[in-house]
Amino acid sequence: MRKSNVFEAVKQAVPTRQAAESYGIQLGRNGMACCPFHDDKHPSMKVDRRFHCFGCQADGDVIDFTARLFGLNKKDAALKLAEDFSVGFDAKGHDPPRRKPVKRKISEELRYRQAEQKCFRVLCDYLHLLERWEKEYAPQTPEEAWNPLFVEALQKKPYTEYLLDILLSGSMEERACVVAEYGKEVRKIEQRISEFTASHPAGRHERSRSFSAGAER
Repeated sequence: MRKSNVFEAVKQAVPTRQAAESYGIQLGRNGMACCPFHDDKHPSMKVDRRFHCFGCQADGDVIDFTARLFGLNKKDAALKLAEDFSVGFDAKGHDPPRRKPVKRKISEELRYRQAEQKCFRVLCDYLHLLERWEKEYAPQTPEEAWNPLFVEALQKKPYTEYLLDILLSGSMEERACVVAEYGKEVRKIEQRISEFTASHPAGRHERSRSFSAGAER
């Protein structure tokens, strides 16, 4: 039997956990995830039928979650869920125009979320490495030649911090722009990190530390 109210139909048919996973949020087996609504480095959001973040206190049902994730009002979020998950409902005694389930759209959103998460992770790792270089390879005397890694840290650190600030606090459009425009550069940075880590194992240089621990943060 179809529900006359799209809000109730969606809330009964789609658990928040199902929607979150479909929209690219990575969940542990215990239903914990890094909250997408604040700078969350350790999983602090519990997701099941509803969601609650123990960090920023974001809380609600599947419609609240989708509205916040995509910057929609509640009605548009409910309609999006009904469309994406093929939830039937009546509107003024008639079914709304039905379209085929937008599986491709879900796939595109999932790919974007994964790309954004990868971009953020790689830039965080790179910033961590630049901070190490700035400290560990700083010249000890005015006469000492500047190490290329120290120079790279001075040149790239402000730019990397700028991109991370956008990914953390920018609008959805600004974040999408960073992911689209700097995707190729992020792949180069990831390769740069990999090459440095491989060529500088722990203990090889008394002033160099392994980056692997930082990459696991």
